[in-house]
Amino acid sequence: MSRFAVRAAARPCTLVVCRGCCCGNPRKNPGTDHAWQLDRLRAGAAGSGGRFTVRTTDCLGPCDQANVVVVQPSGEGRRAGGRAVWIGFALDDDCTDDLLAWAAAGGPGIAEPPATLAMQFVRPPRGTRARARR
Repeated sequence: MSRFAVRAAARPCTLVVCRGCCCGNPRKNPGTDHAWQLDRLRAGAAGSGGRFTVRTTDCLGPCDQANVVVVQPSGEGRRAGGRAVWIGFALDDDCTDDLLAWAAAGGPGIAEPPATLAMQFVRPPRGTRARARR
């Protein structure tokens, strides 16, 4: 097996947290402590024993559904058929708890998402879906 294949197989579930123009913006969602949310996600990843990671990115696109988090499957999850899942309106502690629980359980392809989190699934922007099919 090549080094790339080994790294891909060992890749953990990843939470990609949007922190672009709208997500993480206290003017758009003043009742959410965006910094606290990101700190909680990072602390959860640090305490997960490598089960999942957290990274931030600029604008993911669906600004009308801010805050957006994309849950990417682990290598194992992808081999089991898991695909990236987009979560919209990730604004409160309950959603953050659900994200942490699902990622710690393995994420897409490994574990079923909490039912309340599944209600927050959103469609990725059109260009993203086209790139994923290539």
